[in-house]
Amino acid sequence: MDNQKAWFYKEYGPTEVLECGEFPVPELGANQVLVRVRAAALNPVDFKRRNGMLKEIDSKLPIVPGCDMAGVIVDQGDDVSKFSKGDEVYGNIQNIIYGTPKQCGTLTQYTAVEESLIALKPGNMSFEEAASFPLALQTAQEAFDRVEFQKGQTVFIVGGAGGVGSLAIQLAKYVYGASMIATTTSTGKVNFVKQLGANMVIDYTKQSYKQIPEKFDFVFDTIGDSHNSYILAKDEGKIIDIVDDSPHPRAVFFFTNPNGSNLERIRGYIECERLKPVLDPTSPYTFSNVIEAFKHLESGRATGKIVIFPIE
Repeated sequence: MDNQKAWFYKEYGPTEVLECGEFPVPELGANQVLVRVRAAALNPVDFKRRNGMLKEIDSKLPIVPGCDMAGVIVDQGDDVSKFSKGDEVYGNIQNIIYGTPKQCGTLTQYTAVEESLIALKPGNMSFEEAASFPLALQTAQEAFDRVEFQKGQTVFIVGGAGGVGSLAIQLAKYVYGASMIATTTSTGKVNFVKQLGANMVIDYTKQSYKQIPEKFDFVFDTIGDSHNSYILAKDEGKIIDIVDDSPHPRAVFFFTNPNGSNLERIRGYIECERLKPVLDPTSPYTFSNVIEAFKHLESGRATGKIVIFPIE
């Protein structure tokens, strides 16, 4: 098995640089498994990388985009001990904190990934649902962990209908025990975020941050607006901005540090359906419609995650 079908780009740029064709199946490292990808999800970092944001540390071109996937293990390296051929797994395969991003991402039939980055797929989730979880879920988890969020504290989530925000609301309610979950969204998505678990919903088309009298223990900004949203934090409150790498001085920006153990940690919440995947209504996109999927993601109007399925 030398080549496979994949989406890739040979130069940095807009969606038009993407093309579908033959791409080499990645060589397997000793601590890696080869996964037959069944579904993949798109994230903002995918198009930012395609636009050259990571150029200084990036792998060589051409590049197959994608971080999130769910699929079946078809081969494994000599040092792999946690998984076996035939296991259904999911995860975020890219860990850019510790080195160069993988040249072969997840918009492909086969991808190689370290066993430490994946987890067994919960049995109650489809491949497309599982693929929607890893990066967004791990980002929200890490944010709550970084601020050492305590049960009974309050959180304001900027952008509650997005991929990270929609999971952050659920985590705040069911995993971290927040006493108050406030969030922003547009008029048409107010009921949606309430159903996810938000206690207070701010329609940003009608109300500004300055009109909100409450202050919060944690302001989690998922849209890069910390230079304005910071005013909602208590004097001793914590602020995280996951989009703007030059955030407000009180805010912290970080790249997600993915690992399979974080997915295992919340497996029980997924299996009892406390944590539910949130797919954009346009999902899933077929493998032939990847460009349309990216255009929808880059419009900023997606609700939840954009998933590619089936990959064949």
